[in-house]
Amino acid sequence: MPFPLLLAAAVININQLGFRPEDPKLAIVADHATRPLDWVVVDDAGKTVLTGRTSVGGDDAASGDHVHVARFTALTRPGNYRLRVDGTESGRFRVGRDVYAPLALNALNFFYQQRAGTPIDARWVGKRWVRAAGHPREVAACFSGADEKGNVWPGCPYTLDVTGGWYDAGDHGKYVVNGGIAVWTLQNLYETGLARRVFADGQARLPEAGNRRDDLLDEARWEVEWMLRMQVPTGTRVALPVGPHDRSGRLALTPVDAGGMAHHKVADARWTTLPTAPADDKEPRLLYPPSTAATLNLAAVAAQAARLWQPIDPAFAARCLAAARAAWTAAQRNPTIFAAQGFTGSGGYGDETLDDERAWAAAELFATTGDTAYRAALPTGATGEPGWASVAPLGMITLATASGVPAMIRDGARAAIVATADGFLAETARAGYRIPYASQTYNWGSNSSILNRAMLLGLAQRFTGDARYRAGVVDAADYILGRNPLGQSYVSGTGWKPLTNPHHRFWAHQLSASSPPPPPGVVSGGPNNSAMVDPVAVTLKGRCAPQRCWADDINAYALNEVAINWNAPLVWVAAYLDSD
Repeated sequence: MPFPLLLAAAVININQLGFRPEDPKLAIVADHATRPLDWVVVDDAGKTVLTGRTSVGGDDAASGDHVHVARFTALTRPGNYRLRVDGTESGRFRVGRDVYAPLALNALNFFYQQRAGTPIDARWVGKRWVRAAGHPREVAACFSGADEKGNVWPGCPYTLDVTGGWYDAGDHGKYVVNGGIAVWTLQNLYETGLARRVFADGQARLPEAGNRRDDLLDEARWEVEWMLRMQVPTGTRVALPVGPHDRSGRLALTPVDAGGMAHHKVADARWTTLPTAPADDKEPRLLYPPSTAATLNLAAVAAQAARLWQPIDPAFAARCLAAARAAWTAAQRNPTIFAAQGFTGSGGYGDETLDDERAWAAAELFATTGDTAYRAALPTGATGEPGWASVAPLGMITLATASGVPAMIRDGARAAIVATADGFLAETARAGYRIPYASQTYNWGSNSSILNRAMLLGLAQRFTGDARYRAGVVDAADYILGRNPLGQSYVSGTGWKPLTNPHHRFWAHQLSASSPPPPPGVVSGGPNNSAMVDPVAVTLKGRCAPQRCWADDINAYALNEVAINWNAPLVWVAAYLDSD
């Protein structure tokens, strides 16, 4: 259905952070005019430094706007500027070579602030975001008893010390599925060498700074260490559901050799209220049943970590590789243990299509070991942007970027990524806001989909040297940072209209003056017109164009939650754009 634009004057939507001198520079102007509009760029003194006319883009269904495009790429001199169009002036933006480095560092600091098991220190975050350690010694038993579907779980004959890791999102759950893609993205950024400057030892704000190791690897290791702790002890039998689940949710539990599998998550027995600081979480912490998906996530991430740490910490690398091999073997032995969904107090992350997880794990193990036993399971063919439930592209990226991969396999993976990037670029011309995403469906966490597309575009530029792909990355970043119909920077502490009220139990200033707002560098999940299930979203349902189905409200968990797998591609993209 159409969503008519009701504007008295032009609205300028632009990247509120700014631009590197050599990059393309676009603004989208929402205006009813059917003729081109004059624009000028002025400096801080009000002096005109560039002029031009918009091109008319026309009506755009995704935004509900009638759009114009202002292109001012010729603005290359470093400085602060504003864009004026038809009597309207933008906020101040900057042109400079270093515009993205602070964003990359802030986005990485998000992960330190999501750490469990350790106090968050003012030295690394500032006094406003100091907090006591959440779950400082987390020794958890397996869930036992009846779940919400009436299934009775016998538990398991052990407890695990699962201290550490990152809280996944706005709650206090820690999930192997989702932790996997998040930590992989940080490790891949290190492996590709795109962030060696911005994350060199001592650049990031984290306790390990100054230890002669890359700061990016230090942060990633915090999560990898936790994932290793989630592995089921060798030779342990656990009662688990084998095979697909029916719609009723009733499960037949069968004792299986679960040794080497990974528990799906550790989380609260019941949902906590907002606000609740991690240290104030009094709910019992439980291990939830192992799943094949979590096991393959562990296999993939641990294999990736093994090759990265081999020249730095061989003992840790060996530990990671042993865990990866054990997880792969366990997943081969138990190929259809799907995540049970009958629990409250945490997210489900249910996925019953696991060929992509197997392909990803095989790619990581093959890249690390060269063992031909993994070759038959490698990902092949076209790919799309990755997501926590669609991880074959991660394996394809590894085959395209890891050293030692045979040239034929490497070249095939690169060709698949470039072909995918071409498809994303083709969507830009169809999108009113000129982003590499032309769908009318915006899913939960849509901003991460756009950022993950940007990651593939950045890799295509690296493989080909073609500047069109970098331009596509810039388009995606522009959208996230304000070039969208809401004129909203979806990143906290960035721009003149930043994210302020994410769905989060500690960054809950909207609900309590004693709780802090989000720190800089946190990205919102973004517009969502496909699962409008929270109390804020339901009031927008049927009343918003796809890109406008969003609200900066702590209660809008379907629209405005934050998550590790969303911030990870923000780190990757910001670091890429900071690189030459």
